[in-house]
Amino acid sequence: MTGHSFKRLCVAFSACFCCAGGLSAESNNANTDRIMNEKLNLTQEWDKVFPESGKVDHRKVSFRNRYGITLAADLYVPRKAAGKLPAIAVSGPFGAVKEQSSGLYAQTMAERGFLAIAFDPSYTGESGGEPRYVASPDINTEDFSAAVDYLSTRDDVDPERIGIIGICGWGGMALNAAAIDTRIKAAVTSTMYDMSRVNANGYFDAMDAGARYELRQRLNAQRTADAKNGSYALAGGVPDALPADAPAFMKDYYNYYKTERGYHKRSLNSNGGWNVTSALSFMNMPLLAYSGEIRSAVLMIHGEKAHSRYFSEDAFKKLKGDNKELMIIPGASHVDLYDNQAGVIPFNKIEQFFQEHLK
Repeated sequence: MTGHSFKRLCVAFSACFCCAGGLSAESNNANTDRIMNEKLNLTQEWDKVFPESGKVDHRKVSFRNRYGITLAADLYVPRKAAGKLPAIAVSGPFGAVKEQSSGLYAQTMAERGFLAIAFDPSYTGESGGEPRYVASPDINTEDFSAAVDYLSTRDDVDPERIGIIGICGWGGMALNAAAIDTRIKAAVTSTMYDMSRVNANGYFDAMDAGARYELRQRLNAQRTADAKNGSYALAGGVPDALPADAPAFMKDYYNYYKTERGYHKRSLNSNGGWNVTSALSFMNMPLLAYSGEIRSAVLMIHGEKAHSRYFSEDAFKKLKGDNKELMIIPGASHVDLYDNQAGVIPFNKIEQFFQEHLK
């Protein structure tokens, strides 16, 4: 593959990753408002990319964030659970939906005794918000805090024992949420992306100030075009076809999002992708500016062979305190931590971490 072709593919993937039924959702009282609460149309059937567990009870729920956007979530509760439980909110990967990786993580943690939710971020999946397919470092960080609002007000949750898990791009959002929300007692990031960094600098920090200026010009020209058209152009998800010599990490994305393994009809990465202009706010707003002030426990997990490993390693260097840990999974790629096809997601370690810090 030529350098130009590689760069073109990286830009396409950077754009994509940087940015049926009428089941009524259970809504927590604190967030229910007949005027402001957006009506969601949630599927009734089990439409996840992973099998349903017989060890947990599942149902759809909804809650509203501080910007008035109603979020849809899957709630997983351990069977025969009693009393107030520790709780975990999960989201990610960036451009995925709750029926993919985050749902698997949430269901697995519920099997291990935690009440867990996997939610669709604002503007995506079954969650509300217009226009569709927009990402925002502020609003998407708020989505995690809104999930904490919801969990804190449940009768079966101990509000002093709430943690979060962020996968891929939502790993950076999770760290940002942990920096601002003191109710989050423990945070796990899995195969983390720093979305501000990858949007501003490109993959592997390949962009300089001149390249950033050219990108801003293109994105702002797109804003003008969108305003004229009255609609928002999409960047495109994972391509329907890759060249044979595409980099390994791009093939990994394809093998998850575009095949039966992980494809979902509502997933941005599996289909049309984010709005082109979503990258603008990330370029100008560093997500991890105050991560060094996180006092709660953090576990960062990444694959040894992941192209994105540098995001976790560099973010970990900013963290302070003896309750922070970086775990590198030998031989694992970025996408190996999306599902457990390779059997490398360290669920035992994640369970141990939350048991220790949510007590």
